[in-house]
Amino acid sequence: MSEFPPLTFNVPAPELRPGDTPDFSGVEIPRAGSARRPPVDVDPKEIRDLAFTIIRVLSRDGEATGEWAVDLPDDELIEGLRHMMRLRAFDARMLMAQRQGKTSFYMQHLGEEAIACAFQKALNKGDMNFPTYRQAGLLIAQDYPMKLMMCQIYSNAEDPNHGRQLPIMYSSKEYGFFSISGNLSTQYPQAVGWAMASAISNDTRIAAGWVGDGSTAESDYHAAMVFASTYKPPVILNVVNNQWAISTFQGIAKGESGTFAARGHGFGIPSLRVDGNDYLAVLAVGCWAAERARRNLGPTLVEYVTYRAGGHSTSDDPSAYRPKEEGDAWPLGDPILRMKGYLIRKGIWSEDRHTQAEAEIADEVLSAQKEAEAIGTLSSGSAPSARDMFEDVFKEMPPHLIKQRQEAGF
Repeated sequence: MSEFPPLTFNVPAPELRPGDTPDFSGVEIPRAGSARRPPVDVDPKEIRDLAFTIIRVLSRDGEATGEWAVDLPDDELIEGLRHMMRLRAFDARMLMAQRQGKTSFYMQHLGEEAIACAFQKALNKGDMNFPTYRQAGLLIAQDYPMKLMMCQIYSNAEDPNHGRQLPIMYSSKEYGFFSISGNLSTQYPQAVGWAMASAISNDTRIAAGWVGDGSTAESDYHAAMVFASTYKPPVILNVVNNQWAISTFQGIAKGESGTFAARGHGFGIPSLRVDGNDYLAVLAVGCWAAERARRNLGPTLVEYVTYRAGGHSTSDDPSAYRPKEEGDAWPLGDPILRMKGYLIRKGIWSEDRHTQAEAEIADEVLSAQKEAEAIGTLSSGSAPSARDMFEDVFKEMPPHLIKQRQEAGF
């Protein structure tokens, strides 16, 4: 007889299930402005605390406060708000288009608009993002044509990817937006390798990798962290913690680690945790990490604390695994409403201007949609040529593909 009891293992479970009352009382939200801003060349060991707090700039009263508060011109602040509004309006139209059968699939950014829209402002032209499917704000913040984004979603004849990617998996070298991979965490080793190549080439461009909280459980994530720690390339490693992977809560991926940012400590990488619903905080931390990279001070890990207010995708029903009202109870609020409140308090915005901007942006998105749909959608109009399947595979097309193309009549 064994002196030990039968073996067991732990299966983490969320505290709340559908039908329960949302409760975020266990989420510690520090006062806005309370987190210190260290010098860019700080030793990672001296900022371990910043992986456990949340860097916040915008207070509940709509005031920008603390050492991380950035002094931006009024026009740039308004532009930032409008970018987030544009992304939300774009989401609403494309979600409706999917429900109408005009595309097969769509993924919203609802509640996460500040992260990509603000971060992009910390980068320079030529820098490269390795995004997941919820960073379309990186394109929106650069005024990438919405019509082209919609053509990609509809897989029509003017789809820049020629129908060879799932909807919403954009790609643009010119805009520093690497082709999206649906198998997440591949973005990390790609970003680290690209940053190393930039350094080897004596270039000045930096890279940014993106994953969600669930993807940190993948082996690619940890392999990239080892390379980043060892070779110290000019890269920013972003973790968007929106509390939920496809249908599993963050505890499955996080395990017993206090925060996702804290995982960087084991690799000696400076790690910060920021309010992902605070446009100014995201921008400030992005600029801090980008300066570190440009000054050859190595990688930075950033965790954005946010909440996925919508479903994981149009194939998902979040009410099956979390309380229906949980998004409304999220204590960090709505990024657009928070930025709007700040601009009104600052005296450069108003309720009337906001209403007018909403109408203007809605018209702008609808106009782009009409142009894209005039070319084609999933169910009608012109589609990419079958010839495209043979192109852009090899630098020089090998004989067997030339033969296959000819046999197909192209």
